[in-house]
Amino acid sequence: VMFAPILKYLRKQARQLENELDLKLVSFSKLCTSYSSSSSRDQRTRDRSDSIGPSQDNMLVAMTTELEQLLANLTAVNDKMAEYTNTPGASSHNAALMHTLQRHRDILQDYTHEFHKTKSNFFSLREREDLLGSVHRDIESYKSSSGVNNRRTELFLKEHEHLRNSDSLIDNAISIAMATKENITFQRGMLKSIQTRVTTLANRFPAINSLIQKINLRKRRDSLILGGVIGVCTILLLLYTFH
Repeated sequence: VMFAPILKYLRKQARQLENELDLKLVSFSKLCTSYSSSSSRDQRTRDRSDSIGPSQDNMLVAMTTELEQLLANLTAVNDKMAEYTNTPGASSHNAALMHTLQRHRDILQDYTHEFHKTKSNFFSLREREDLLGSVHRDIESYKSSSGVNNRRTELFLKEHEHLRNSDSLIDNAISIAMATKENITFQRGMLKSIQTRVTTLANRFPAINSLIQKINLRKRRDSLILGGVIGVCTILLLLYTFH
């Protein structure tokens, strides 16, 4: 069958892309977290663009582009697998092939959702930090232009500092949540890997499943026979006792 080597190659390519995406998504999440944390610390004294510089922005842009390309490649591989799955020659193995294809599609959907969620959270954080930085710069500009540190300005600065402290607490909570999510993502990857190996073994050695079923049937039959013997013995014992 000509489609078998091609389909095997596509499955191998899909697994390679999935492993690469898993590692890249963890790195992307860590980079977004470090970007946000360093931005929050440095904004207290100077502008974010000056403190962090364009290098980290370039890294984020490059990693975002790379992840989008990997997702596109994995989508293309899944589409090719779907084409070969629908060929007439694959009808005899259609159930197993459809199960494998659906599993790869589910993994692609999970990675796509995680990528867009991380990117959206990062841009939301950066917009909020830019807004707070703009307010801070306006206050500094007002203080330098007026040269008068009156009561109203002090109250405004205290309120702004309170907002900054609250923002720092929120950033810490988000960092903890992202770290927890990374651990859960790693555990999910391990469970998927185990599930894949079990499914592969079950598909590769169907005789094992048949042997396990025969063993379970024999155990059930022995239990029924043993129960019947015990019941008959109990009835005979009762009849002997009362007669």
